[in-house]
Amino acid sequence: MAQFLEILKVILLGVVEGITEWLPISSTGHMIILNELIHLNVREEFMEVFLVVIQLGAILAVIFLFWSRIWPFCNHTLTAEEKKEIKNASGLKKHFLHFVLRHCDIEKWVLWLKILAACVPAICVAIPFNDFIEEKFNNYVVVAIALIVYGVAFLFIENLNKGKRPRIRRLSRMDFWTALAIGFFQVLAVIPGTSRSGSTILGGMIVGCSRSVASEFTFFLAIPVMFGASLLKLVKFGFDFTGWEAFLLILGMVIAFFVSIFAIKFLLSYIRRHDFKAFGWYRIILGIVVLAFFLIRAALA
Repeated sequence: MAQFLEILKVILLGVVEGITEWLPISSTGHMIILNELIHLNVREEFMEVFLVVIQLGAILAVIFLFWSRIWPFCNHTLTAEEKKEIKNASGLKKHFLHFVLRHCDIEKWVLWLKILAACVPAICVAIPFNDFIEEKFNNYVVVAIALIVYGVAFLFIENLNKGKRPRIRRLSRMDFWTALAIGFFQVLAVIPGTSRSGSTILGGMIVGCSRSVASEFTFFLAIPVMFGASLLKLVKFGFDFTGWEAFLLILGMVIAFFVSIFAIKFLLSYIRRHDFKAFGWYRIILGIVVLAFFLIRAALA
């Protein structure tokens, strides 16, 4: 019975992760709050790994849905001009040129270079300061305040942009400087409750991207960021899982994967007709409720 209850808790955590990872309402914030309320009966060290690595399930949903948009290799039929260019080359250059022209989708390679450029600011902050941030900021007060502040920011930016035509309405039109600027906004997501997707979507809108472009770039940017964060956690943990812990982690990832598919499709459909104000109000209300709940609980303890 006790194990069945733990499985139900993991399913709930997987559902919450799958929904909140992509909606700009903070997955980490929701997971911290939910863990405070239901609390999995596992080692504290494993729980820290679980809350990060479960996000891999959500990331795999992005890869599944957008595979054709992000896979940088192809089987391109060479044109007469390309064949001539390869023929005129010599040595290693000839083989390299043949591989690039025959098997590489240049537009997608450029997209990945923009994604990697946007990852640089987060890498510079997250790796050296990760332990300090987790120790000082992983609590309900920070989460609640971040939820409220970013909720207000969404309302403000939407009002500011009302009636304006976005400068970048297609992902292919985004330049490297815009991608890097969004990467700096992503750094703000190291504070629990801000939301990685919320930070990058807000940042994208501020620097001139449409809602759909900002959202899509956020999805793709999550792939290396979340894989890197998960790998760091696993290496630090030492992959020292019990069989039960491994089962719970895989279950959470699987649930997050399937729920994420629906959450991503919902968000892309929603922003075609609506703005982000509803998410802003949700964040503000949730932040106030969370702050009130834990303050009342602390007063009654």
